[in-house]
Amino acid sequence: MSYMNWVIALTIFFITYIVLFSEKIDRTIITLAGALAILLSGLALGFYTQPAAFEAIDFDTITLVLGMMIMVGTIQRTGLIEYLSIIIAQKSRGRVWLLLLGLGAFTALASAVLDNVTTMVIVVPTTLSITDLLGLSPIPFLISESMLSIVGGLSTLIGDPPNIIIGSAANLSFTQFITRLGPIAVVIWFLSVLYFWIRFNKTMPSTVEQKKALEEMDPGRTVEDWNDVKKASGVMIIVIGLYLVHGMIGLQPQTVAFIGATLALLLIRPDVSETLANVEWSVLLFYASLFVLVGGLEQAGIIHQIAREFGIIAENFPLLAPLILVWLAGILSGIIDNVPLTIALIPVIQGLGSIHGIHLTSYWWALALGAGLGGISSPIGSSANVITVSLSERTDNPITFTKWIKVGVPLTVLNLTLASIFLFFGMKLGYM
Repeated sequence: MSYMNWVIALTIFFITYIVLFSEKIDRTIITLAGALAILLSGLALGFYTQPAAFEAIDFDTITLVLGMMIMVGTIQRTGLIEYLSIIIAQKSRGRVWLLLLGLGAFTALASAVLDNVTTMVIVVPTTLSITDLLGLSPIPFLISESMLSIVGGLSTLIGDPPNIIIGSAANLSFTQFITRLGPIAVVIWFLSVLYFWIRFNKTMPSTVEQKKALEEMDPGRTVEDWNDVKKASGVMIIVIGLYLVHGMIGLQPQTVAFIGATLALLLIRPDVSETLANVEWSVLLFYASLFVLVGGLEQAGIIHQIAREFGIIAENFPLLAPLILVWLAGILSGIIDNVPLTIALIPVIQGLGSIHGIHLTSYWWALALGAGLGGISSPIGSSANVITVSLSERTDNPITFTKWIKVGVPLTVLNLTLASIFLFFGMKLGYM
């Protein structure tokens, strides 16, 4: 294998990731440029072809995300999520800690059945309205909601972008995700809530005026047509049901997503042009570009070599290697958005199977746990965090990098420790 190929491919890869981390250029633009650069370099040096570049794109992931975007975007317009979040806020009866707990629980559950990015897009503006009405700092609410959205999203195939990518690569079902990762997500949720109580409780006093302000809020103002809300609820129930049984009835996850998208469009009848205009096409192009970029490393032989070296550890320390992967993915997710990290690590894991014949099940769960929970540590660790921080900048008290990591880093260490213990015993029992 030519070392020149390695040098060129790695240089392009690291330059792309450094600029991506700096956030000085839009992430879609820089990944597209990186993908094109590695393709053209590969064509010139003979290690990457155009058919190979297109084959590197995981279209199962792209179509699943697209279908979910269309469905969720259509449902979002009904006002259902905003209505439910206000109802939950009113149930706190002005007790601020219960308000944070209720919104955090709702965010986690919504993230499990939608996805954590979409959930935060919907929940953050509502939270800002509620905290502004009550005269509270939005920071404890926004940080805890974003972090709990990641925990909730961890539990299902469709809840977190890395899970979607891993599920497609490993052919894992919705049921497998919820049965394997659901229990640890519940435990981590409870411990996270306890952590937030210790961290924020003394800074959030409750008053009689806050109770009155909540009682005066009208959740019905978020809904224009109750028939559309009923239809949206029905579509979500059907889609969740199909995800639970899709493996048994022979439907792929992306097919279920498009069933949901089509039903939502047929029943709610939104303006299709407007609905499609609101699809995050830049996100889909970002994912596709990353697949091409990592595909270049694979074609240059770099992924193969990394898998070979890591495989030596995996063969000699079969219980230790997945735990190393949890922490490696967890730490790196705080530095790099967990989506590009996941796309970069998937070929390495696949190489463990193809080169060393290692059973990969525990490695897939290790990657999901590390990439998901590690994203909590910093504002750029997860797309949900990026959205939350961006929306907080509309307020007089935005979330800064320092404010986030002071909360996120200790919680991430706790979560990764719990995840490692859970994975270790899961492997010992043959469950993971």
